[in-house]
Amino acid sequence: MAIAAANLMADVHEGIGRIGRIPVRNLWLLMLYASDLFRVLENKNVAVEDNPDDIPDLVAEMLCHQVERRIQRNLSYGYQSREAVLGRVRGRIDLLNTERHRLLDRGKVACRFNELTVDTARNRYVLSAIKEISKIVNRDGLTHRCRSLAASLRRMGVIGERPRRGEESIDSFGRHDAHDQPMVSVAQLALNLALPTESAGTKNLSLPDREITWIRKLYEKGLAGFYDVVLAGKGWRVDAGKTIDWLVENKSPGIDKILPSMRTDIILNHFKAGRRIVIDTKFNSVVTRGWYREETLRSGYIYQIYAYLRSQEGHGDPLAENAAGLLLHPSVGDMVNEAVVIQNHEIRFVTVDLAATAKEIREQLLQVLELRRQF
Repeated sequence: MAIAAANLMADVHEGIGRIGRIPVRNLWLLMLYASDLFRVLENKNVAVEDNPDDIPDLVAEMLCHQVERRIQRNLSYGYQSREAVLGRVRGRIDLLNTERHRLLDRGKVACRFNELTVDTARNRYVLSAIKEISKIVNRDGLTHRCRSLAASLRRMGVIGERPRRGEESIDSFGRHDAHDQPMVSVAQLALNLALPTESAGTKNLSLPDREITWIRKLYEKGLAGFYDVVLAGKGWRVDAGKTIDWLVENKSPGIDKILPSMRTDIILNHFKAGRRIVIDTKFNSVVTRGWYREETLRSGYIYQIYAYLRSQEGHGDPLAENAAGLLLHPSVGDMVNEAVVIQNHEIRFVTVDLAATAKEIREQLLQVLELRRQF
């Protein structure tokens, strides 16, 4: 049946990196779907599903191209705080250290000042991405290109360690540094692909963090990114992480503090066709053991999707009246595709085989949208 959470913590198999029974190349595919770069590749008719093993090479090529462009046009500079003993005043005087070490007797003064440098958190982040992606690319020439660019950045003065999370805003851009955005976007994807491996041998395969929450979020974000790009221009509007309101008619004074909100994973609207599909992604088995039978659908999930659908009726939104619900679970072989109509709302329970080929995964994600069929 579909993947149980505990199975995701399984060992890495020899020859091909896996998390549980999911090939790493398919996790790379989800990472690409979740990134902004997938839109660029789709517009260029680059079929990444043809050979997902080449995704690191593709990302490394794009990263090298973006870094080379930035080097040609000069890297962005930033200010870095420094402390130094100088022969003249620069910035602010550090009175305590100046007096403690009797620097004035030697004609010196301790100063604190900001210095313009290319050794910024953003440039160090990009340097780290180049070094990490070079470890998992397949082509030797591309590996050499990455290492040469890393050496060039170091010669230019980017010498610090990779910045920690929260040290500085890496992906917050203003009017004067917006040209860094494509480079940073590719660097983020490169670092995701090149997370530390647990596999043995000479060939490193990147594996995501063992935290189940990480891969669950990747699954949700990857599917949302896929639908947003693939359905663009086909009449569909895709909303990811949208909060829908309870249609409250009356309330007590303190209810707003304790009433939970409803946050959907993905909502697909086709206004011309009058269709709405509310998708809830779940990263566990679609069924569980029941009290009186071997397998049963998870009742909590049914209540959740039922609330998403029924709570929006009767308030002037025509798409809400017959909206469909889709509970989309992962699977690694055994597939489920079942449906029921409850009070004019079709609810489907479907799995996507994450152990399949990349092309098959793409086809499955598109096929699950054909909800209205006879059954």
